[in-house]
Amino acid sequence: MPMQTASHSPAAERHLQAAHAHETAAASHDKNDHIGAHEQSKLALEHSREAHKLSEELAKQAKETIKG
Repeated sequence: MPMQTASHSPAAERHLQAAHAHETAAASHDKNDHIGAHEQSKLALEHSREAHKLSEELAKQAKETIKG
């Protein structure tokens, strides 16, 4: 299954980036840096959306592989 792990790496990386951005946003918010927190939250959302898109693409490829 190394191939499967390698193909999931981009989606997993985006999820990790989103989590880091959420942590950074929380830290900024705790420091009353609401503008910085907002920017980090937007970045987290972007990474989450990218991860979702990559995951959907992988699921589609897996379905096509099973069918064909």
